[in-house]
Amino acid sequence: MRRLSLAHLTLMVADPIALIDAASAAQFSHIGMRIVPPTPDARMRPVIGDVPYQRQIKQRLTETGLKVLDIEAFWLTAETGVAAIAPAFAFGAELGATYVVVVGNDPERSRLIDNHARLTELAAAHGLKTSLEFIPYSEVKTIADATDIVRASGQAGAGLLVDALHLSRSGGSPADLAHLPAGLVHYLHLCDAPAALPPDVAAIRREARGERLYPGEGQLPLAALLAAFPDVPVGIEAPDGRRAGLSFAEQAHLARAATLSVLHQPDNG
Repeated sequence: MRRLSLAHLTLMVADPIALIDAASAAQFSHIGMRIVPPTPDARMRPVIGDVPYQRQIKQRLTETGLKVLDIEAFWLTAETGVAAIAPAFAFGAELGATYVVVVGNDPERSRLIDNHARLTELAAAHGLKTSLEFIPYSEVKTIADATDIVRASGQAGAGLLVDALHLSRSGGSPADLAHLPAGLVHYLHLCDAPAALPPDVAAIRREARGERLYPGEGQLPLAALLAAFPDVPVGIEAPDGRRAGLSFAEQAHLARAATLSVLHQPDNG
């Protein structure tokens, strides 16, 4: 049985407490929690620096029994100061997280590699591993780009996060993953989408952030992707604006049920 995690982007406007409650109601075992804004324009309730709120988050996790698979999302840009991220990693360690979602968005490759290595070292000091996610509208656009960055950084705790949508929209396929060393892919993000590519980068970004389908509702090669990595955890990242009128718990329940069907796993509650 795979570990199933509810990624925060699926319920993008939910704060961490609401995410925890929805995931618990839908009987997830894990969540991926956004604790820092990925980009300056991202709207979210501040977590780092708000100690009372951090205590509430930890208490709610304890009450529900949910575990945190990953914390997100750390975008490495030309302005990133790695040392300033330490408080976020410290809180991630308190939450019991395993992975840190990292996105490379610095056009200067040497600086990006250096910052990725330093970030991975900082994560390791807090018992965390970095999972670099390639995104077509970032500076690390493809699986090949991400693999090169991880290898060049030379850190044992560095690996990859493979998102089914980003793999498709970057021109990749599960066949492109066959050569990867065992253990390099830490986990998968699952959703679905039409087979046809959106017409431009703006449309790709819009689709990724709010127009995804739940697993099994589109034409992405999810079975092949899952077969390529039969043992890694799966995070469900499927923000679907069509379902915005449903409660967070209802969205989480539908996303989990759809994923279990694709995985051919029973719903054991």
